[in-house]
Amino acid sequence: MKILALESSAVACSVCLTEDDHLIAQSYENSGLTHSKTLLPMAEELLKNCGMALKDVDVFAVAAGPGSFTGLRIGVSACKGLAWALDKPCAGVSTLEAMAWNLSLWRGEVCCVMDARRSQVYNARFSSDGAAVIRLTPDRAIGLEELGEELKRDGAVPLLAGDGAALACEALTGMGLEVHMPPPNLRFQSAWGVARAALGQAQAGELTTADQLTPHYHRLSQAERERLEREKSKH
Repeated sequence: MKILALESSAVACSVCLTEDDHLIAQSYENSGLTHSKTLLPMAEELLKNCGMALKDVDVFAVAAGPGSFTGLRIGVSACKGLAWALDKPCAGVSTLEAMAWNLSLWRGEVCCVMDARRSQVYNARFSSDGAAVIRLTPDRAIGLEELGEELKRDGAVPLLAGDGAALACEALTGMGLEVHMPPPNLRFQSAWGVARAALGQAQAGELTTADQLTPHYHRLSQAERERLEREKSKH
C-alpha cells in the first residue's frame, strides 16, 4: 500500500511516500515560505524523483490537527483535492499521534506537546514498546500545571515531543518531575509519522473519503473567541 503523507500543522512542512511501513522518500522544508507555496510542489517533485505519479498512490494522508489553524487548512485542503480528483481514500491523522510514531523506538511513555498559547498545550500521551505506540489519553488542550499533576499522579517519566517540548520541560522539571527530550531532528512533526499513523487506520478499516475529511482544531480560533466575547459583552 503506497501512502502519500502531508504534514503542515506547524512552521515546517514535509511530504513523504511510503509503501506499507517502508519509507521510500521524504522531503522537509522550513524556509519561512507559506505552506500554500511549498506543500504541493514538494509532493509533485518527490513523486517525480521516485518515478511515480499521483495515480500510483493508494492512500492520501494528512496531519488533521491539532496545530496551526492556517497550516491545517492548507494541508487538509491539499489532501482533499488530490484524493478527490483520483477518487482515492484519505486518512486524517492526529498530529500528536504522528509525532509519537516518530519516537516509537523509545520504550516507555511519549508525551506529545504543542504550544497552544493562552497558558495551554495541545497534548496526548502514548506508550511505546519499541515497535508500536498505544494511546493513553485523547488529544486535548490542557494547562501545563494540570498535565504535571497528572504525570506525577501516574508516576510517569515521559519523553517529550513537539514544538512545546522545551516549554513543557521547563515547567514540568520546575514541578519536580523527571522528563526527557529527544534531539530536535526527532522532536518535531514529520510526514513519516503521518504515514505510519495512516497505515494503522488503513489496517483497521478506518479510512475516510475526501468529502468527509476535515481538520480538527480542538478549540476555537482567536477570531472566533473574540467574536463570542464581544457578543457576550452585549448581553
